[in-house]
Amino acid sequence: MVYSPQEEPHHAALNEGRVQTAEQARDIARGFLLAALPEGGSGAEAVLLMVSELFANAGQHASAVTGFRLEARPGAVAVGDASTLPPRPRPLDPRTPGGFGWNLVREPSAEVQVKMHAAGKT
Repeated sequence: MVYSPQEEPHHAALNEGRVQTAEQARDIARGFLLAALPEGGSGAEAVLLMVSELFANAGQHASAVTGFRLEARPGAVAVGDASTLPPRPRPLDPRTPGGFGWNLVREPSAEVQVKMHAAGKT
């Protein structure tokens, strides 16, 4: 389903392979945040950063995103992928590319959960 503020103002589920890039996901998240938090809202930039990083990580480590959900409450971002390997932090080394994404997701979050299932993880 594509998010429509008239249909359901407090969540957006965007699956079915329609949203495949971090840029698309950020644009949708930005619109969702404007509709869900019309007065602005603390943490909007952190949500956009998390959406970007989760999509980038899913593309890099699992080939594709399999689900995307936003909710106007704590625990607001969920991104699914087809990899059955849990995410793991990598040591930060300026001589080696990568290793920043998972830290960028965890740092501004009060809580991060990884739910494993037969088709991958969310």
